[in-house]
Amino acid sequence: RARMWAYTVGFTVLPHVGGFLGWFINRKEIPAWYEKLKKPSWCPPRKIFPVAWTVLYTGMGYASYLIWNDLGGCSSKAIVPLGLYGAQLALNWAWPPFFFGARNLKMALIDILCLDGLAIGTTCSWYRINKIAALLMVPYLGWLAMATCLTIRIWKDNPEQKPGKSE
Repeated sequence: RARMWAYTVGFTVLPHVGGFLGWFINRKEIPAWYEKLKKPSWCPPRKIFPVAWTVLYTGMGYASYLIWNDLGGCSSKAIVPLGLYGAQLALNWAWPPFFFGARNLKMALIDILCLDGLAIGTTCSWYRINKIAALLMVPYLGWLAMATCLTIRIWKDNPEQKPGKSE
């Protein structure tokens, strides 16, 4: 019983690790650079992001536990559904370093477009295994849709400056 709780907590906390590290490493870039970018009027306030990501990471983490549990742990049946999940999580964690760290809006856009495909693939593969797990991914997919549109707009509205060129 204690072991199952440990697995539940571990899977649920895992997504938060990369999210926290991404924030921690890039936190100085937010006021220094992000605030100066041209953003659309529908961009959520900065205060919303940590709350949203806490809820989303918790839901997807718990959903991954449900899939892992339903498939009997790290079995051959778990390779594709949990592999898709791991790949999308890696791209999720890669977005802040591209966007904030490298200030590379184009790479951030490519990353989030690939992330969208993998997150949709993850959700579809999970639906056949555990409908609750798939439903727990729906808010994440909605947030990703907004984040993708926001990334596209920021990329379009803030052309990257070439080094050495003045305006």
